[in-house]
Amino acid sequence: MFQPEEHIVVKEGDTFSELKQLPTNTFKLIISSPPYNLGKEYEKQVNLNHYLDWQRGIISELHRVVSDEGSIVWQVGNYVNEGEIFPLDVYFYPIFKSFNMQLRNRIVWHFDHGLHASNRFSGRYEVLLWFTKTKEYTFNLDPVRVPSKYPGKRHYKGNKIGQLSGNPLGKNPSDYWTLIGEEWETGIIDIPNVKSNHPEKTSHPCQFPIELIERCVLALTEEQDWVLDPFGGVGSSLIAAIKNNRKGMIIDQEPEYIEIAIQRINAFQAGTLKIRPLGKPIFTSTGKEKIAQIPTEWLTNQQDKLL
Repeated sequence: MFQPEEHIVVKEGDTFSELKQLPTNTFKLIISSPPYNLGKEYEKQVNLNHYLDWQRGIISELHRVVSDEGSIVWQVGNYVNEGEIFPLDVYFYPIFKSFNMQLRNRIVWHFDHGLHASNRFSGRYEVLLWFTKTKEYTFNLDPVRVPSKYPGKRHYKGNKIGQLSGNPLGKNPSDYWTLIGEEWETGIIDIPNVKSNHPEKTSHPCQFPIELIERCVLALTEEQDWVLDPFGGVGSSLIAAIKNNRKGMIIDQEPEYIEIAIQRINAFQAGTLKIRPLGKPIFTSTGKEKIAQIPTEWLTNQQDKLL
């Protein structure tokens, strides 16, 4: 049974059934990446309309349990059937609107690594749909501002001459999140997806990077607010919540992922969990790394052949 005075809740079970037991108007932020109906090991692929009907039922319950000042952030990619792309954000938008929710941003999350396609261009972005329940909602821009390109720039004419032309705390990061390595120059955010060499990688095939959720937690909640992930996987959303002094809850039906989530939470509390730091620049190859690994003899032979 959900107890509001708790700070960390990990629930194993069917998402819809567990949501039905939660109190109304409770969570300031609900954030998740629902199954994409791609036939991953944790999902059974079904007809797209059946999938959307199932999601509509889930979203109905989410609308009930999110607070009046709260937000739902739904991170989705594409449903693929026989090589044809169906962009899920297009299908989810009318579902959320049917509950009178307001879309505040359609955030594009770009990443450089992923599966390579052979019959179409490789997908390198996903979408976060940020909906609010009402017109009065929590939004804190200052904790997620990025440094201005010209922080010392001042007005050169008018009644503000000599005053700083930009916010001294930085600028709005925009709705296109990429290239964190150039964040100081462009104000654009890059958050890599969790692949084999990512420090947070577990056995989950579609794992949330903690820093992606952190930006939403910081912007859309206050300290001690509740954050819920109804498809919690290995607990990244919960860790992002408690890391920033929020209360967190996840639901997942896979015992393996629940066990990993508990292990990760314990490791975080013990200070041993590996987490990619918020805002850390992404490694960019110079091209010299590969050359250094090529045997000198091979290079010499190739040069001889050219001559």
